[in-house]
Amino acid sequence: MAKRDYYEVLGITRSASQDEIKKAYRKVAMQYHPDRNSGDKDAEEKFKEAAEAYEVLSDPDKRAQYDRFGHAGLGGNGGFGGGGMRMEDIFSNFGDIFGEDIFGSFFGGGGGRGGRRGQGVKGSNLRVKMRLTYAEIAHGVNKKIKVKKHVRCSHCDGLGAKDKNAFQTCSTCGGSGQVRKVTQTFLGQMQTVTTCPTCNGEGSIITSRCSHCKGEGRVYGEETVSVDIPAGVQEGMQLSMHGKGNAGERGGSPGDLIIFIEEESHPELQREGLNVIYDLHISFPDAAFGTQVEVPTIDGKAKVKIPAGTQSGKIFRLKGKGFPVVNRYEKGDQLIHVNVWTPQELTPEEKDLLEKLKTADNFQPRPEKTDKSFFERVKDMFN
Repeated sequence: MAKRDYYEVLGITRSASQDEIKKAYRKVAMQYHPDRNSGDKDAEEKFKEAAEAYEVLSDPDKRAQYDRFGHAGLGGNGGFGGGGMRMEDIFSNFGDIFGEDIFGSFFGGGGGRGGRRGQGVKGSNLRVKMRLTYAEIAHGVNKKIKVKKHVRCSHCDGLGAKDKNAFQTCSTCGGSGQVRKVTQTFLGQMQTVTTCPTCNGEGSIITSRCSHCKGEGRVYGEETVSVDIPAGVQEGMQLSMHGKGNAGERGGSPGDLIIFIEEESHPELQREGLNVIYDLHISFPDAAFGTQVEVPTIDGKAKVKIPAGTQSGKIFRLKGKGFPVVNRYEKGDQLIHVNVWTPQELTPEEKDLLEKLKTADNFQPRPEKTDKSFFERVKDMFN
């Protein structure tokens, strides 16, 4: 089963702060804590899954790799390894989180988030396609692309107001950005907190808007973005650049730029996973006598020796001439599939020559038992 998105596991957004990540993990971990779910295997797996997500997202370097390349970007080194981790590992590494009293915020009030003054509205994500050649995929490349999007208004510095004094505290929430409601249940009083409907959770209201952005704090423009593409990406893979999407409204955090990878077709080569396939056509005399040919590769040309007596369907391998795995040293190969060309039209002289050879003993097919069938060769090629 495919791993779930780590942000989804913890129930947070991709722009969550380290403090928010820690609080979210604490909440999920306590929900599925073994002491509260004795004997529940499903809860145990979710407890381990949350620990793995937190181990990655709480580490800035691992989180950056995960944000760009997903689970593949961790190279098998992210987290504790899912179901293979031990409970003692989790408590050893994150015991300080479980040591805090989490129940005070649920029973007895007092908990909850602080105000949201000045957070604004988060910008949306942008999606672009990027076409790459085989060489760019094999070696990695830096691309500069122009992106049309919402950018922060330079006149008001993204606030949306005429100046810093053009704000007043929201009278509905008193500047907290939240509205609290207390209801009576059979368990006692329950407090719920919702976003203030008057200021949309910002805690303040603009009294005089910026004339350039009309109070949004952003305008439509263009930005040149430098994108580092790692070696080994594949068609359909998505790369995420945090904060390079649309600017948020009134100082809100920007969205992400999502880059969809597309592969340009090669005029002579074909990709099959990590391997590169080339169909080589040679004449019958070259197959019989042997020859040396020049074949295209991702990096240019390479010379290949064709031994005498080479049969059609033979596959030669150029080790390490394929594509790499993202963030690993492993590489695929180039597979050269030999096709012996049969003439489709013959002159009278050519027909006479072939008639003389037709009954010659060496021209009678004598496949050896050790020769592999076509399907066996295809299977070997992809393995």
